[in-house]
Amino acid sequence: MNYFYLVPAASVAALFFAFYFYRKMMKKSEGTEKMKLIASYVREGAMSYLKQQYKVVTLVFIVLALLFATMAFFGLQNNWVPFAFLTGGFFSGLAGFFGMKTATYASARTTNAVRHSLNSGLQIAFRSGAVMGLVVVGLALLDISAWYLILDFFMEDADAGHKLIMITTTMLTFGMGASTQALFARVGGGIYTKAADVGADLVGKVEAGIPEDDPRNPATIADNVGDNVGDVAGMGADLYESYCGSILSTAALGASAFVLNPSMQQNAVFAPMIIAAIGVFLSILGIFLVRTKEDASVKQLMASLNRGVNVSAVLIAICTFGILYLLGFSNWVGLSFSVIAGLVAGIIIGQGTEYFTSHSYKPTRNIANSALTGPATVIISGMGTGFVSTVIPVTTIVFAILISYLAAIGFNVQHMVSAESLSMGLYGIAIAAVGMLSTLGITLATDAYGPIADNAGGNAEMCGLEPEVRRRTDMLDSLGNTTAATGKGFAIGSAALTALALMASYMEEIRIGMLRLGDNVIQFADGKTVEVARASFVDFMDYFEITLMNPKVLAGIFIGSMMAFLFCGLTMGAVGRAAQKMVEEVRRQFREIQGILTGESTPDYARCVSISTKGAQREMLLPSLLAIIAPVFTGLLMGVAGVMGLLAGGLGAGFVLAVFMANSGGAWDNAKKYIEEGHLGGKGSDAHKATVVGDTVGDPFKDTSGPSLNILIKLMSMVSIVMAGLTVAWSLL
Repeated sequence: MNYFYLVPAASVAALFFAFYFYRKMMKKSEGTEKMKLIASYVREGAMSYLKQQYKVVTLVFIVLALLFATMAFFGLQNNWVPFAFLTGGFFSGLAGFFGMKTATYASARTTNAVRHSLNSGLQIAFRSGAVMGLVVVGLALLDISAWYLILDFFMEDADAGHKLIMITTTMLTFGMGASTQALFARVGGGIYTKAADVGADLVGKVEAGIPEDDPRNPATIADNVGDNVGDVAGMGADLYESYCGSILSTAALGASAFVLNPSMQQNAVFAPMIIAAIGVFLSILGIFLVRTKEDASVKQLMASLNRGVNVSAVLIAICTFGILYLLGFSNWVGLSFSVIAGLVAGIIIGQGTEYFTSHSYKPTRNIANSALTGPATVIISGMGTGFVSTVIPVTTIVFAILISYLAAIGFNVQHMVSAESLSMGLYGIAIAAVGMLSTLGITLATDAYGPIADNAGGNAEMCGLEPEVRRRTDMLDSLGNTTAATGKGFAIGSAALTALALMASYMEEIRIGMLRLGDNVIQFADGKTVEVARASFVDFMDYFEITLMNPKVLAGIFIGSMMAFLFCGLTMGAVGRAAQKMVEEVRRQFREIQGILTGESTPDYARCVSISTKGAQREMLLPSLLAIIAPVFTGLLMGVAGVMGLLAGGLGAGFVLAVFMANSGGAWDNAKKYIEEGHLGGKGSDAHKATVVGDTVGDPFKDTSGPSLNILIKLMSMVSIVMAGLTVAWSLL
């Protein structure tokens, strides 16, 4: 039986339910005329920004597509690559567009719903977030299944095993399109939102002493717009490419691992797609399980979200055994445990992130307590918490890698790195990444829920609704801060496993590149020769001298590690420059427009939106293009060994740094929220002002630099894969 058609069926189901939730949300009332007006300001600003961003990104995509077409013309690349690259970027951008459109329509409806019922507000916010999750997985599976069918039909019938390797490695290249689009969305959106947020907080809350989201603050609308362009469109594009990357890298490794077993090779390619497809159906089930009672606490709200996520995760773990058994894997039990290792790792990383960032727990409360002695101790305490918080996710990923690898090879420790074990073990690691992302439909919903709840609170404040409404939206918002931090941890964890799988897939693309150039045999120093088509991972590692004693590998590791810090420095600096302009503009309006602080005049919101838009468009280009340029020049200078070092260094340093930045930023944010709920003096106190400073420092940590790093490490892998033909053809050293 051909189980492949479950993949397009799951795609259709995901898109159908996304449309269903969207239509159901749109039937709800946005509330008063003022609530509708505020929502329209945010919606127009978000769409205006996205339109400008897509113009810039389109130019970059045209240039890169022409480059790939030129490489294909000279035989350095597959002829399908330029088209695959463009579709990957298009679907990634489309997913972000649909998700953000839904979020901007949902925020006022969430505000209006909590005027009557906390549960109603949760339902609207969460199911609107589910639109983002379901659109991402639906479009991803649509793109994957369509490209498989197209390539299978048009590619020449050479050796059957070789044909599947060609198909899967070609499909990997549309992941570069998704990664490129995701990086621009994350970096640009992150710069936009944090420039507005920092300006609104420093001048409005600290200097003017007015509440967050106060309509008297000129940067308020830009701040709310930023929540959508950064945390909805950016996160959606980010996880779209993680999801595609994990499935496609596993398929490519499956084609390689089973090349000598044609009867199983196709099933090894289909396995990650089918697991993801079943995960879509279970995600939809989990979404319907999320509900809560009216007098719920933040912990109970979190429990209701976790119920949907955990039920989906448990069911996909059970189903995996049946899927891999039906596909005929001899080691189906071991591979099933590899998938479970990825699933459990995702849950542990999420729970660890919640512990270090939620104000229900000790670490964040300790940061809040440190505010009693001023902002300096808040910064020190928050950074310390962020550093310590890396232990859980890093340790979890280490165990997930080891367990998924060993489970796939039957725990045969004596032959752990033999040629046969290495291929199957890497397939196990890759399928663990698929397991972690298999229920993305619901896990992304919990993340996209956050900015919707945040905007709902902003709408309530700007419209002067009764205190009980603001209290309820603050509860949803506080929960949203935790789910957003959890989502970032999940995205970073999945990036680590996906990037590791992509590094293995890179060697497969090197094989294809050598064959395309006519290099059919590799000869070692001792005179031994091996056919390229039959060479194992171990053969390639020996041939290209990929060992820690090779100075090219060591040099690449240092460059990759440096890239993570350089990237963070550039994006942090970009936020700082854009925020300075925002601060100056807010101060100018307070100074020159009479009656703003008394509520007699309306601020010039559009001017602040324009400053954030222009700043983001200008500042996002350099760090994003560096991520594309670095692997190309490393390959041209130091060849395959240098590129492998670059990817290893970028993965190691980028993963740990991303966890630190996301968790410290989330903890600073929730420490502020803890005081705003009435603890340690409440809003307006010196302790509150100290945590506002900490939150301001943490904003670019958690919403710009940190989450962009997981795209950086995957994009460098994708660029390396696409440029493998050029690297094989020519390198200086």
